[in-house]
Amino acid sequence: MQRLQAFQYELMPNGEQQRDMRRFAGACRWVYNEALKRQQEIYAAGGKYVGHFDMCKWLPAWKQTNPWLKESPAHTLQKALKNLDNAYRNFFAGRAKFPRKKRKGMGDSFQEFDAKCFKIDLSNSRLKLPKMDWMRYRNSRDILGTAKNVTVSQKNGKWFASIQTERDIEKLIPTATTAIGIDVGIARFATMSDGSFIEPLSSFKKHEKCLAKYQRRMSRKVKFSKNWHKTKRKVQQIHSVIGNSRKDFLHKRTAEISKNHAMVAVENLQVSNMSKSATGKGSSAKSGLNKAILDQGWFEFRRQLDYKLAWNGGMLVAVPQQYTSQTCPCCGHIAKENRQTQARFECVDCGYENNADVVGAINILARGHRVAACGEEGSGSVRKNRTKPASVKQEPTEATSVSSNVGSSAVGIPVL
Repeated sequence: MQRLQAFQYELMPNGEQQRDMRRFAGACRWVYNEALKRQQEIYAAGGKYVGHFDMCKWLPAWKQTNPWLKESPAHTLQKALKNLDNAYRNFFAGRAKFPRKKRKGMGDSFQEFDAKCFKIDLSNSRLKLPKMDWMRYRNSRDILGTAKNVTVSQKNGKWFASIQTERDIEKLIPTATTAIGIDVGIARFATMSDGSFIEPLSSFKKHEKCLAKYQRRMSRKVKFSKNWHKTKRKVQQIHSVIGNSRKDFLHKRTAEISKNHAMVAVENLQVSNMSKSATGKGSSAKSGLNKAILDQGWFEFRRQLDYKLAWNGGMLVAVPQQYTSQTCPCCGHIAKENRQTQARFECVDCGYENNADVVGAINILARGHRVAACGEEGSGSVRKNRTKPASVKQEPTEATSVSSNVGSSAVGIPVL
């Protein structure tokens, strides 16, 4: 089994090295924007999209008219064009919006993808990049595997190096034998099918007032003045605290779940669609809901679960989210009236009661078993129209209940 893994370290550059890295990032940004501009001009003239190989032929002419581009490593400029090519391909495939111009100070970075062009001194915690001297980094953990590429980026005034490695490992067999369903939400970040839950961090909500205060101060300053830059740095620091807190929270929770369970079932939520802006009546309430949704980091939660479970030999199953909170896990009856309130579930057919989030997690786990076993969608749309005789009451039996080794305390859940 081949594992690709990135190790990120904070760099400790001197003044000259910082200037070099800013120049390299600026050159990559200019090449990206210039290529995007030329692609648009070609399209406006009736031409077709130019691929990455042909875009690289533009570089020699640009270096003749802009000699400062020669100061940057050639591979970093080629990678900038490759990034634009990937952005166009994602747009053509419907996975992303049309590529936009890069702005200075927004995601400044560059990448060296040839392992022969950079060196790593593990014993002295040093890194050597093309056209730069040795630079120290904070060695927080060992680098495992063979380094394939290095991405240097700037965040909140600090420089970081992300070293991607490749190594062969034996395919792991999960030590855990349980399965669990997870229902994500806002009041509860994650509710498990066994009844346990994780309280939300709400990192943005905790710092929202402080952030708004400094943003107001920044709006009153003369743009690009010294005081404006000081206030901007403070705003960036608050954003950095929010992001780092959320990242730390998600990594700890996903690591714990992936180690304790062999299979995890989650809803296949389209977070980007759920958090779209609304206009007209009720738009302010929708805006608050959007902020709460994005503050939880559901997409990142699922992404981390996916690769961490794979590393531990487990599996992540994404199931359709339709009717998970309206389906009775005991008798299978689906009705909107089953969910009395946001937190209370009571089946109008058999009288089964439980927390609504727990019921959703139980149904997600049941669908996860069906999807993993025979590839069923398990959306519940078929069972919605199913009727049974009024004189016959479906009782939970031992044959239809989920055993305790799948992490659910409920009984009577139909399993195929």
